[in-house]
Amino acid sequence: MEKAPAKSKKTRYLVGDFDRTRKFFTETLQVIGGLVLAILIGVGVALGVVLSKKDSSTSTSSSSSVVNQTDANDPSSFEKDSRLKQSFYGIAYTPAGSQYPDCGNSLDDVITDIQLLSQLTTRVRLYGADCNQSALVLEAIKQTKVNMSVVIANYPIATDDGAAYERQALVIEDALTTYGIDNIIGVTVGNEFILDYLDDNGATDPNSDTGNTGAEILLGFINDTKTMLSNMSISLPVGNADAGSYFNDLVLEDVDYGMANVHPWFANVSVDDAAGWTWLFFEDNDVELAESLSNNPSMSIAETGWPTNSTDAGNESNGPSTATEANLQTFLDTFVCQANTNGTEYYFFEAFDEVWKLEEFGGVEGYWGLFYSNKTLKDITIPDCSS
Repeated sequence: MEKAPAKSKKTRYLVGDFDRTRKFFTETLQVIGGLVLAILIGVGVALGVVLSKKDSSTSTSSSSSVVNQTDANDPSSFEKDSRLKQSFYGIAYTPAGSQYPDCGNSLDDVITDIQLLSQLTTRVRLYGADCNQSALVLEAIKQTKVNMSVVIANYPIATDDGAAYERQALVIEDALTTYGIDNIIGVTVGNEFILDYLDDNGATDPNSDTGNTGAEILLGFINDTKTMLSNMSISLPVGNADAGSYFNDLVLEDVDYGMANVHPWFANVSVDDAAGWTWLFFEDNDVELAESLSNNPSMSIAETGWPTNSTDAGNESNGPSTATEANLQTFLDTFVCQANTNGTEYYFFEAFDEVWKLEEFGGVEGYWGLFYSNKTLKDITIPDCSS
């Protein structure tokens, strides 16, 4: 069978009039490409140990190299790293090797990831369900016995007659049946679906006729997810994630929560101003929009962060600032504790550098992690403040 291509990633530079309540804004939002959609593995979850075509030559380092586990047979026996602080409200995370149809992820690697991430946060946000990642994460939480909740997700696309959605819905249903909902805090359907639909159809307004056409497709997936949960007698919030200025009103009126991708880097904002700009943009666009709707969905920042490197000189600067670990440190120091203090719900982007993005897209795309792709911490100091 011919392999489906990865979903292309399109970085967009959008300049807007930030006069809703502030002087101006310039927004460009990174489309997390890839996270490209998933293969239903074998018979399903079976206690979460489905490893989906593991290829040891492409998997990241094992837990023994980055986490000291005192009992090799007990993933909960890992020692804490004094450099890591549980300061983040949440972190955006995709297990390495979760790109459909290759599916090279593994339970061992996900266990290592959860051991590390549980020292930084009590919440992780997934982007899709392909390659059995929902079950792998839930099984890793079970084995490590950490305090961790997950926003699981379905990453549908508009051009495949629902094939990607259906494939992921099946593995989500299987994971819910196997693990229950104790560690699940929501089900997100769609990531930048409206932004992509507008881009693919030559439009820019999420509430235009074109935007509403895309919304009808997405709403079919969202409402099918609600029906699936209802048929399982499961009560979970169902939400949607999109670029911060691309939410469609019809979609937001039909969900319990919205998650906004807000990236100062792609808005060409100086790192010194990035934290304040992120908060203002989110409040003036996404929170304000939600409050204007009858259902008043809760809103969170689904992605924000700062890249640390680039594969080429042309992308190593966004104009006023560069992609460096020192600037990631600046953004950490100015955003994390302040966001915790003012009650902003956010998922820092992201856990680990992603090699597949580096290879496929270049530029800064593969360099957004707090950790390198080999799971070692970058040259940064984690802020020490409660989330």
